[in-house]
Amino acid sequence: MRRRDEVVLWPVYFDSTRTRNEGRRVPRKLARPSPTLGMLEKAVKSLGFQYRTVLGAAHPCLPWKKTGLILVKKVKGKNEILKDVAAALSRLSV
Repeated sequence: MRRRDEVVLWPVYFDSTRTRNEGRRVPRKLARPSPTLGMLEKAVKSLGFQYRTVLGAAHPCLPWKKTGLILVKKVKGKNEILKDVAAALSRLSV
């Protein structure tokens, strides 16, 4: 069920090995190769967002790959949250 006060973040949104048609939502320069749910969780936590993790969920473009997802409390627009998390992911990997 869709909740308007939360934003869904899938690991595929930040995967530089995927195309936009395959689910990537951030620019390739902000993305990183094959991010995991744990890496995404660390990035969200470092930004101070309220979130909850859903394990075993599969993105509609990749129904055979159960990567899980993170639901973030909506405090800004989805694109802003995506860019913030992508920047935090790249800082964590450096």
